[in-house]
Amino acid sequence: MIADPAEELVEIVDRDNNPIGAVTRRIMRQQNLIHRATYVLVFNRTGELFIQKRTRTKDIYPGYWDLAAGGVVLASEPYLESAQRELREELGLAGVRLAHLFDRYFEEFGNRVWGRVFSCVSEGPFTLQKEEIEYGRFIDLNGIEALHRAEPVTPDGMALLRLLPRTLP
Repeated sequence: MIADPAEELVEIVDRDNNPIGAVTRRIMRQQNLIHRATYVLVFNRTGELFIQKRTRTKDIYPGYWDLAAGGVVLASEPYLESAQRELREELGLAGVRLAHLFDRYFEEFGNRVWGRVFSCVSEGPFTLQKEEIEYGRFIDLNGIEALHRAEPVTPDGMALLRLLPRTLP
């Protein structure tokens, strides 16, 4: 892993999610290039979702609540491998079974991303990556809209929440 995340090489794709190259994360953000990302929704056995408060040093959505573990897919990295890596790095989870839910494109000012959404079930314990996560907690899915009215939640997370089948986890 590169010491400076801004220098990691990330997969760049076109609007149809076809790989077209690799650039550093810094260039991807500066030029608002379409990239790939993974989103892993971590539920407990009662169906609550583990959400994380992002650190204020994150390159996008600093200090927001994040509904998913995950992140930018590295150059030539398969989605599943990226999801597993991000779970290990961010939450200290390894060996959990991931279910692929769907792929979706999200775009807003400063963020254009093809995301692959996975889910898993885990009660923890979690080892939070201090560089990326201040703290986390489980929340009922019905409480997320109220949380969003009170505190910022990542826009891409809110967009994927609206696409979730209500039969999860």
